[in-house]
Amino acid sequence: MAYKDAKPPAGGKISISAGRLNVPDHPVIPFIRGDGTGPDIWASAVRVLDASVEKAYGGNRKIEWFEVFAGEESFKRFNNWLPDDTVEAFREFTVGIKGPLTTPVGGGIRSLNVALRQMLDLYVCLRPVQWFSGVPSPVKRPELVNMVIFRENTEDIYAGVEFAAGTPESQKVLDFIAKEFPKSFEKIRFGTKAKAEAFWSDVGAKGFPCDVQVGIGIKPVSYSGSVRLIHSAIAYAVRNKRKSVTIVHKGNIMKFTEGAFRDWGYRVAKEFFGAVEIDGGPWCKIPEGKPGAGIVIKDSIADITLQQVLTRPTDFDVIATLNLNGDYLSDALAAQVGGIGIAPGGNINYITGHAIFEATHGTAPKYANKDVVNPGSVVLSGEMMLRYLGWNEAADLVLKGLNGAIGAKRVTYDFARQMEGATEIKCSAFGDAVIAHM
Repeated sequence: MAYKDAKPPAGGKISISAGRLNVPDHPVIPFIRGDGTGPDIWASAVRVLDASVEKAYGGNRKIEWFEVFAGEESFKRFNNWLPDDTVEAFREFTVGIKGPLTTPVGGGIRSLNVALRQMLDLYVCLRPVQWFSGVPSPVKRPELVNMVIFRENTEDIYAGVEFAAGTPESQKVLDFIAKEFPKSFEKIRFGTKAKAEAFWSDVGAKGFPCDVQVGIGIKPVSYSGSVRLIHSAIAYAVRNKRKSVTIVHKGNIMKFTEGAFRDWGYRVAKEFFGAVEIDGGPWCKIPEGKPGAGIVIKDSIADITLQQVLTRPTDFDVIATLNLNGDYLSDALAAQVGGIGIAPGGNINYITGHAIFEATHGTAPKYANKDVVNPGSVVLSGEMMLRYLGWNEAADLVLKGLNGAIGAKRVTYDFARQMEGATEIKCSAFGDAVIAHM
């Protein structure tokens, strides 16, 4: 690949064959520092990751970091929020990592994070959620939370098929529904001016605008998109000896999108993993003699799930869900174990091997360049990346170091203000503490 503004370092390329990553001892890994607090947390995190690899492999392995750009810093440098160089670097070198990015305001790319996921077809948003001893939590038993969320990353309303209210495009969609599906059009309460006028008249209100102003969004949920996500979740449960996979959905209301996701999930469990129904179904279980024997595949409505992860967290292990549900659920769970500041994430295509690991929080610009924020999200995303590469020894050292640093109560301000007897330290010093406890 010929790059316009970027220059990759010497090193090897990660590839995939027969479903397995081939990782050289000196892989080139593209990275984006990120906007706002991104440079601070990256500076701390990269030292932790390099130290873990050095300690685990004694210099025989080393990541060759390749800086690429997106977001605000990219716009300043290249007048481009997401340069082709960046997308091609992630595509060519297969695995990368990034900090938080500013989303452009007032047009253009809707979300840089969503754009990268869709351009590289990173259909799994992988969000592990676990508690680290000593981390402040708003719940009584955070140690009971140990879940892995597989959030579908490319469909649902995040596909971005939307038409603004009052535009010719939205009117065209309304006219099409009215003509071709008149019974469905009746459900659009204010789809005509006459309906709006009748409503305001019935409630005795005058002077309200009665123009047809209806924003339209289309929610695509496909068989192929659902199958690959749910198959990845069950395969993960099999590989990692987990106890269950819960399909989380709102299929009681959205029967032909989220309901179909649920039904296709059970089909995947039966056809690909040999699961059999329990007590007449629909819950099913992988039987003895099959890989993953004993794993239960079940489902749960999204709203009750958000309650039960609080009241009965041990009922959940691996979760497979659609894009919007996954967004809500992963952030809600992160709050139970210490907040979004230490929540890691990965965006993965298990078929091509492509993956981008990332901080899951925002840019927090008011704290930029102050060396105060918690680098935990990027550190743990790096731990996920190392484990994805198969460098488990280094990944284990990151967890050991993080546990040790938190246990010693030398932490950044977000933890220090909630921990009795804690010493508040800088972001960079927290990275030093993690390394010291490896």
